[in-house]
Amino acid sequence: MPGRSRHPGAEEFLPESRTLSALRDAAASCQGCDLYADATQTVFGAGPARARLVLVGEQPGEVEDTEGAPFVGPAGRVLERARADAGLTDIPTYVTNAVKHFHFRRQGKRRIHQTPRAGHVSACRPWLDAELETLHPDLVVCLGSVATKAVLGNDVRVLRDRGTALERDSTVGTGTFVVTVHPSSILRAGADRDAAYAAFVADLKVAAALVS
Repeated sequence: MPGRSRHPGAEEFLPESRTLSALRDAAASCQGCDLYADATQTVFGAGPARARLVLVGEQPGEVEDTEGAPFVGPAGRVLERARADAGLTDIPTYVTNAVKHFHFRRQGKRRIHQTPRAGHVSACRPWLDAELETLHPDLVVCLGSVATKAVLGNDVRVLRDRGTALERDSTVGTGTFVVTVHPSSILRAGADRDAAYAAFVADLKVAAALVS
């Protein structure tokens, strides 16, 4: 079962060259934590090398795990719609996750999403750090609590601090950040979905103002 084995973390799998293509190629064979054993593949970040904005999510879902690209499932469609409504479509953007392998439990033939453990986030952090160091974006938006903790630690709270410009020290130095909910939470909002989506767009509009 995922989470029971000890693994060395991703640091030893990092390549000497820190281009995005080199990082992506090296991450494909990462065994830095136990999630690689059951996941279909590593799902690395995607986007231009000169991205001004980086969106950091939690981990790939089942669709992402199958297709090998971040935010291509239902939550990704919510994110793309919200980016358009917030005026971010024309901003060069890189999307990635704090954890690069799908963490799940099996229920019959289904694979049910499981929140990655702190050990998974810690083991995978070298990949995220390397991405951010390589990109040097103007702004990082953390989508959800896992991404927020991975990038900014425990002092920032999503529901308390969402939708504001934060100047903070992160794992890769001082920068500007915005935190908001993960787009998957919109899909779970039920009768409150419209209000949840509107609040999400409002947070992304703050990001748009910062990089416009």
